[in-house]
Parts: sequence; C-alpha cells; structure tokens
Amino acid sequence: MAGPEQVRAWAGMSRLGRARSPYRRDESDCPGHAEPSVSLIRVAWAGRTSTYDQQDPTLSLPRQLRASQMVLPDNALIVAHFYDIESGRKDLAARGRGSAHEQFQIPIPRDGGIQDLLAEAERPDRRFDYVICESIDRIARRTYIATDIENRLERAGVRLLAADEPFQLAQNGRKAKIATQLLTRRVKQGISEFYVVEMLEKSWDGFAVHTEEGYNVGKPCYGYRAKRVPHPVPAKRAKGQKKTFLEPDPLQAPVVKKIFTWRLEERLGYQAIADRLNLDPASNPPPTPVDPSRAIGRWTYSNVRDILSNPKHTGHMVWNRHARKTGGNTLNPVSEWIWSPEPVHEALVSLDTYIQVQQVSGHRFGSRSAAGANVNHPQTKRVYRLRTYLFCDLCGRRMFGKTRHQHAYYVCAPKRDYVPKEHPVSIFVREDALVDKLNAFFAHHVFGAYRRHLLDASIRILDAAAHQEREQRVAALRRSIADTEAKIKRTVRNLELVDDPDRDLIRDINERRAELRAQKQQFESQLAEVEERILHAPNPDLIDALPVAKIQIDELSDDLARALFEALRLEIHYNKHTNQATCRITLTGQTITAARHAARTAVAPLRRQQGGDQQEQNNKDQGHVPADDHPGPILVVPPVGQAPAVSAAWDEKTTLA
Repeated sequence: MAGPEQVRAWAGMSRLGRARSPYRRDESDCPGHAEPSVSLIRVAWAGRTSTYDQQDPTLSLPRQLRASQMVLPDNALIVAHFYDIESGRKDLAARGRGSAHEQFQIPIPRDGGIQDLLAEAERPDRRFDYVICESIDRIARRTYIATDIENRLERAGVRLLAADEPFQLAQNGRKAKIATQLLTRRVKQGISEFYVVEMLEKSWDGFAVHTEEGYNVGKPCYGYRAKRVPHPVPAKRAKGQKKTFLEPDPLQAPVVKKIFTWRLEERLGYQAIADRLNLDPASNPPPTPVDPSRAIGRWTYSNVRDILSNPKHTGHMVWNRHARKTGGNTLNPVSEWIWSPEPVHEALVSLDTYIQVQQVSGHRFGSRSAAGANVNHPQTKRVYRLRTYLFCDLCGRRMFGKTRHQHAYYVCAPKRDYVPKEHPVSIFVREDALVDKLNAFFAHHVFGAYRRHLLDASIRILDAAAHQEREQRVAALRRSIADTEAKIKRTVRNLELVDDPDRDLIRDINERRAELRAQKQQFESQLAEVEERILHAPNPDLIDALPVAKIQIDELSDDLARALFEALRLEIHYNKHTNQATCRITLTGQTITAARHAARTAVAPLRRQQGGDQQEQNNKDQGHVPADDHPGPILVVPPVGQAPAVSAAWDEKTTLA
C-alpha cells in the first residue's frame, strides 16, 4: 500500500511539490553526486539605541548583535546589519533618517536604518528571509509602531525574530509554531510601553516640582545669569553637581526693562526695537545662543520676540512652554504651562506689564510698525496716515488703504466666504473726512481747554468716597500683614526663652505658627483683590497730564503722528450703516508719561509753524500753563507692594459728512 513517503518521493521535495520533467537531467543523476547539504538561513539584524548623550552606542550595539547571534542555529548567518541611534517613540515616518551614528566609530558595518530594512524586505532580490533583534522594544517603544513594522515584514514574507523570545524556524516543510512567541511578544510590548509611559509621567511630574521650587532648566534666559547652589542629593553633591537659580545680570537686566518699556509705551514692533538696540550695542549687548559659534553679534527680530514672550522675567519660574519632543518645539497653550506659585527670583517686569505687552501683539498683527511708505511694496503710491488704527465696526477687521481717483480711501472687503451677515461686499471711507473728524476730536476732547467737562459722566464723576475707602482698606490690610509677620517672629522667638522645651510646647508653637501663616495668606489675597479693583477704577485726572494745544494730524509727519497714536492707544471704528466713526483713546498710569512726551513732541513743530509765543499767551490768558512749565498730575507706576496706577478711556462718536 502506498503511503505519504511514496507521495513525497514522487512530488520531489526539493522542487516544492512540482512534478519532475522526464526530459530534464538532474544533478542527482550524475555519478558521484553527494547528498545536498543543509540550506543556509539568511538573517538581517536590526539594532537601536535611544540617545547618544545618555548611552554608549559603541558598546550597546555590539552587545545587541552578539545576543542575536547566540540564539541563531548553526546554519543561520547574519548577512546584513541595520541600526539607528534615535528614540523608539518616534513615528515610523520619522524613523531611520538621522545621522547620529556618524559621530561614533561603531565596529559594525551599517547597511542602513529601519527605513532601508523595510525597503529591502519588500524587494524580490532581498538578501535575507528573517530579521532578528535583541528585544522587540529595539524595533519600537510603541506597540502600534512595532506591530506595524512586524506586519509589513510579514506581508513581504520576512519573519521578525527576537533573541529574548522562544522561536522555531520552519523545518522539514512544516510551518513554524509561533503561538508562544506571539504571546510573549505582546506581553513584552505592553510592559515596555507601560514602562516608558510611566517613566515619562514621573519625569514630567519631577520637572513640575523642580519648576515650582524655582530651579532653572537649561541656559538662563536673557537678562539673568545662573546662580548655582549645591545639589540637594548628597551623592550628586559629592560629584560636584549643582542646581541653578536665576539672578539678574547687571548688563542685560536694564536692556530687558528697556525693551518692555518700548513695547508697552510706544508699541514698537520687534524689528523696530531690534534696530533701536543695534544703535548702541555696547550698552545693549545682544544675546548669545547656546552654541556661541552661531552668534551674529547683533539684535534680530526673533531675539526681541523671545525676550518679550518669556514669562520668567516676571520673577516666576515657568516650564513646558514648548512641546520640544512631541510637537516639534511648537508653543504649548498657556493653560499647560507650569508656573511656580510665587516669584522665585527677582522680577525685571511686573506680571501686569507682561500681560499688557502680550496684548500688543494682537494690536500689531497684520500691520507694519514702521512709519512712512511701504518700501517692500513697489506699487505703494502714498502714506496712509490712519492704517493700523481704523477698524470696521461691522466685522472688526482692520481696514486697509487704497487710492481711487487721486483720493485716499480705507477699505474693508472680506473674502466672499467670510462676509458677515448684513455686511456689504466692500466698504469705502475717505481719509480726509476721517482726518477732519479726528482733528476735531483731538481739539475738543483730548487737547482742548474744556476736555474734562466733555468726558462721559460715568468717568467725569469720580466717587471720591469709594476711592478713599479702598485706599484705607489697602492700608489696613498692609498693617495686618505686617502685624502677622511680627507675631510669627515672636512665636518662634519664644523657643529661645525655654532651656528645655517639651514636645507639647513645640507642638503648640508649630500650630500657632501655621495659623498665623494661613491668616497672613488670607490678608495677602484680600490685598490683591482690592488692588485689582483700584487698577480698573476710572481716573479722569489722567487727562490733565496732556498739554492744552492744537494738533493738526494732517500737518504732522507720519512718524510723529504714529508715535502720538500709539501713545494714546487710538482706535477708530467706522460703521457703514450709520456713517459714524467712534474715536477712542486710553490712558493708563504706565503709558501716560509716553503719551505726554509724544504730545509735546507733536506740538513742537506746529508751534514753530503757527507762532508759539501767541499760542502760549492764549493758554495763559485762559488760565492754562504750558506743558513744558507744569506737567500736571501725572500718575507714575508705584513700586511693588503699593497700589498700582489706574486707567481711563475716552471715546466720541462723530458722523461723517
């Protein structure tokens, strides 16, 4: 009876089941032919190390290769070597494209990285039928990416092996058993990904606590220098390692304050500030990058932007502002930033100043800060005096300048898909009509003799009683805070009066000190709330800081006009339906000095043109002293710990002719 052996003999196992042609001569028919030797198994090796600064690839990669060679059978030979030096958590599209391996003399020939391995596996002339690695986490640290690579190799007919997993290779035509290997691999992948994610979470929490305690990470930002302290861990302290706080740099700190002042008071653009700093590089030393060889020796647009956007200048330590590892160094939302609860180093600017400076970017967005014509646009025909400051009241967009029939217009023309309801396709308003009404607004409401009487009633009538009550409340809270601090010191001093204090006394003193600290924190919270109310209370006295004079916008140069508009925080909103323009200025205690200076600078050339002596005499006849002789009740930003200055805004609606 015929059996399986006879069937196999007839089929010819060496020909994978295909019948032998009776007309074909085979080598086995030749005299002296020996039995075929065991076939050679061709294997490719895949290796990876995470980072070149924390590991030694010259040791790790050879160790991985040796571990892989030791588990292969005698008839298996590694014929190709693929390895990378990179994180195993990268997306597959970003893997295998680095050049970190070029920095080391690794004693293993390299045929490419993971991308080269996948590309050759899918070619019909590939050099291998198996791929082996030391452990599956060397292929990828993320399960999804590792299984994706495994699936691509499997579709190409290449099996992925791991040295630390049990595996069997196909023998005698039988399919290899992979159930145990598959279970082991999936368990190890889950454990590996859990380990990495857990370590990242713990590391993130550690950095958060590190930040809250005030320690700096990396190079100190411009304006500060490193203040190194011994490391709190004894073992690291013994090796000379230190931690870093920040302290003001005597040369750079004044430059930071200057930059914030220019941005807040004059609302200068980044490049305008950089150009002004470059006029005196000795007094304004430019920043030095982490790699000093990349320094260009002057201020740039990005230097100024980085300084103005860095919250560390407020005295708080801040971390996680950028997604450096997962987001390509993009800026994280402010809600994800980690702040120290209290200031941990000397502040160069107040937190309120920092917030106001960030708001300037919204005002500047989409508009040049430089005065004069746009030199970068060859078709520019004229200077549009009110650009940046004129907005469409129907959609909120900034209107842009356009010339028609030799007249300057401002236009709001949203794209077809972005036109709001009841908004015309395009809105045009002539510049000369706006300038005439703006001159009238300045002449009567801003620089006129009776400007205070023209203020809105809600602003003109300052509740003196409420203001006095708030000031008294601030003084009382400061006294309470000082008294509480004195009580805390006296409570601790009581221990010095007792030679041998018992546990009960120490416990009572600690409890009393905790109560006093909680009481002090409550007083400080109340003080901050009252000061915030004072900050937003209207103050009509600010208008008296501006000179009484006649200013004609159309007679000023563009740079003087823009400086005046920026200092006054001018905004003009035009409503097409009512044909009305609303002019609005805002004065604050932080900007009133710049506003007064800009107004005096704008008045000076007009006085020379119109006869300054007669103008001053008219002011004296009306009982007004020129601004040069009497500055008026200017409110200056007080030192930290005192009540901040207040602000007020004035606006006026006028119908265009």
